[in-house]
Amino acid sequence: MSHQPYYDPGSPRLPASAAPASPYPVTGTHAPRQVLVQVPPASGAATASMVFGILGVLGGWCLFGLPCILAVVLGHVGLHETRQGTKSGRGMAVAGLVLGYVFVAPMIAFTIMVFFGGIMGADTPTPNTTP
Repeated sequence: MSHQPYYDPGSPRLPASAAPASPYPVTGTHAPRQVLVQVPPASGAATASMVFGILGVLGGWCLFGLPCILAVVLGHVGLHETRQGTKSGRGMAVAGLVLGYVFVAPMIAFTIMVFFGGIMGADTPTPNTTP
């Protein structure tokens, strides 16, 4: 009983001399060409915008919304830098803008409440209940 390999009539047939593909690069005149693609450098403003947006989400309440404002400003700068395609990082700029805009209004409201609460508390005398 001879062991014949399974043959699918719909598959293309390779000649018996065809060797399996080697995982190692081919050397010589028939070597495949390497295509190098240069990725444009990332926009620093876009990266900073995303970082400040994350900082604004995590701890912006104790920094009075300053990271959120910086995220919005740097996000717009990053969008402008990535518009022509000479720099990458457009997604990071958009992420920084979204995080900044979503959290900038609550942070500003919190800052105003703390500021005016401190002024009102210092101006209003506390009743003296000690005899």
